[in-house]
Amino acid sequence: MTSPTQPRGTVVIIGPGYPLRGGLATFDQRLAREFIHQGFDCRIYSFSLQYPDFLFPGTTQYSTDPPPEGLIILSRINSIQPLNWMSVGNELRRLRPDIIVVRYWLPLMGPALGTILRRVKKNHHTRVIAITDNVIPHEKRPGDTPFTRYFLKACDAYITMSEKVMKDLRIFQPLKPARQIAHPLYDNFGEPITREAARQRLRDKGITIGDTDRIVLFFGFIRKYKGLDIALEAMADPRIRNMGIRLLIAGEFYEDAAPYKEQIARLGIEDQLILRTEFISDTEVRDYLCAADAVIQPYRNATQSGVTPLAYHFEKPMIVSNVGGLPALVPHEQVGLVAEPESAAMSDAILRFFTLGESYFLPALRREKEKYSWSKLVETILGLAHGAND
Repeated sequence: MTSPTQPRGTVVIIGPGYPLRGGLATFDQRLAREFIHQGFDCRIYSFSLQYPDFLFPGTTQYSTDPPPEGLIILSRINSIQPLNWMSVGNELRRLRPDIIVVRYWLPLMGPALGTILRRVKKNHHTRVIAITDNVIPHEKRPGDTPFTRYFLKACDAYITMSEKVMKDLRIFQPLKPARQIAHPLYDNFGEPITREAARQRLRDKGITIGDTDRIVLFFGFIRKYKGLDIALEAMADPRIRNMGIRLLIAGEFYEDAAPYKEQIARLGIEDQLILRTEFISDTEVRDYLCAADAVIQPYRNATQSGVTPLAYHFEKPMIVSNVGGLPALVPHEQVGLVAEPESAAMSDAILRFFTLGESYFLPALRREKEKYSWSKLVETILGLAHGAND
């Protein structure tokens, strides 16, 4: 008998995973698949309680999709229970993974994750690499700075996915190894389908959308910093109405919806909008992206965005704000258009897109997307874990 191939090593990803939903869980699960593909034993340590319900802005934290096949996802971590942090830390210390990859996106998680990692590191074996989605959060709260400092001190090295987060990180950790890498493509939602097929699938769900409609897509959770109100104001431009351009809004409100509804009524743009303001399941993501002519991200501030790699994968040009890491990810008049985060500039950019046409952007989109690979992220993690200093 031949013995089974020995894994290259053991990796634990600490972060959201199924049955939790959203972009972080999707990312963690796709990263775990890449580690497994490259020969590692990899599992995800997720949360039994991620947020108390009163702190969660959406309708539910849990997915209704079937569980992902072929992944070990353990719902172990209670973000507000210190005894749990000690228990999970001790469990992982005994497990002795070669590498822990830990997601950091919110200071609220700093005490739990920082405590767990301190327990793990008592084994003098495991290397801890943090993927820091945010270091200084979009929406500030008391405790942000000490919680973030506590977490970061427990890590050996860091990965950021934008220059802005790298600069923020270096305020807290000027010396430990850190690398900046592009957010990999979300290629786990299926291959692109034609615009006509995607729109038919949306019509089958009861969404009124024509094959010849000019559609700009706002996709993802709706929060103040994402600037949906700027996009709504842009839609009121008479030139936008005259060109028959419509805004498809696909995503759940993570704040009070009333001001947006009042703005829509005040602007009189109801007939220019297609509203699907609910959580978009993984099985529907492709339909919305492929149905659009372009994707708009009118953010007031940004580090990186999970919507950008989605747009790259489905080869959709982007209209983005000139803030944070977005201009570097979306080269102007190549893969999309960059505009100031105010309504007149966004109106001009939308009109410019439809003047140039989608085909203008496709060659550069296809070239640029080659940079965004999961194997590159794994390579970077392994280099940091092995002490690479180049």
